[in-house]
Amino acid sequence: MKCFRWPVRVYYEDTDSGGVVYYANYLKFMERARTEWLRSLGFEQDRLAESAGIIFAVRSATVEFISPARFNDALEVSAQVMQRRRASLTFKQGVYHAEQPERALCSGLVRVACLSVVDFKPQAIPDFVAKEIVDVG
Repeated sequence: MKCFRWPVRVYYEDTDSGGVVYYANYLKFMERARTEWLRSLGFEQDRLAESAGIIFAVRSATVEFISPARFNDALEVSAQVMQRRRASLTFKQGVYHAEQPERALCSGLVRVACLSVVDFKPQAIPDFVAKEIVDVG
């Protein structure tokens, strides 16, 4: 699958006392990119919960912090499906300065599980969603 990119601006609230992005906020940026990727395929998460009875939840995340981003930086966050299984997706993600899109500030692998909204047990990704997702891994 083509690598999806989403722009993010670093706000003051995203930074720590040292003026750099607080480490946990990189995960928030990655979450936004995955949400916007899903939206770009035509799916809203609230509608999937209501109509298909599923939600997506992070199962695991491995993140490497390479270089800091700072207040007011323009960033791009990538999301690329590396593996699709029956009830999960594994994303390769990165956070980059918009001016240097080849140099990652942060990178990670995030595994997202498809769960039933009723009991939070694994649920197969519905066919109408799965057919829009192309494996590359």
